[in-house]
Amino acid sequence: MTHNPSAEPREESLGALVANAADHISTLVRAEIELAKAEFRFDVRRVGMAAGLFGAAAFMAHLCLILASFAIAYGLVALGVWTWLAFTVVTVFYLVVAGLLVFLGVRRLKGLAGMKRTMRSLKHLKSGETEPTLSPSPAPAPTTTAGQVGAHREPVRPGR
Repeated sequence: MTHNPSAEPREESLGALVANAADHISTLVRAEIELAKAEFRFDVRRVGMAAGLFGAAAFMAHLCLILASFAIAYGLVALGVWTWLAFTVVTVFYLVVAGLLVFLGVRRLKGLAGMKRTMRSLKHLKSGETEPTLSPSPAPAPTTTAGQVGAHREPVRPGR
């Protein structure tokens, strides 16, 4: 039997294999980026369409609120209230509701943390210190990593 070197698989050098792998990885990353861009464009179109529909619905609801306000005012007129007083009652009602909503919104804003932890971390990173000098924030709840699961158990010994 004769030895035919062309029949054997060609052995590539390690450098050629690394270059080939890097080329494949680069192609894969580019393809993933293109896929992400295409999906993002599709999602942006859908979000834009949904926002337009929500805007149209809000406009229609606002028109209905105006018409309902007239209906309530004229309903009060039908009950014997003067026209100017009926419209004033409806207006004052909406002002009270708006004031209540502003009050609730301001209360919500007062609860903002102002990104205190982020600012503290940025100052810590900028200064290059190993320990933060600012007062510590409340300790987060302890989390268990995969390496810590079952660490409290005794190891299994062979022969038992």
